[in-house]
Amino acid sequence: MKIWLIAAVCAFALAGCSSEYSITTTNGQLLTSEGNPRLDKDTGMSEFTDSEGREQQIPQSNIKQMLER
Repeated sequence: MKIWLIAAVCAFALAGCSSEYSITTTNGQLLTSEGNPRLDKDTGMSEFTDSEGREQQIPQSNIKQMLER
């Protein structure tokens, strides 16, 4: 029983560490990511999971602003 309590507390703590980011593109589109977007240096694409759980990619040159929410 004690192990389940510790596991639940750890899972809750890790879920609280996840941040959302608002990404504004150069054409004015507003995107929301779950967690910090990752830059693929080989392709120049920023990769992230959107608010609906889909993997997305956008060229780094199309990002105007990225703010943590």
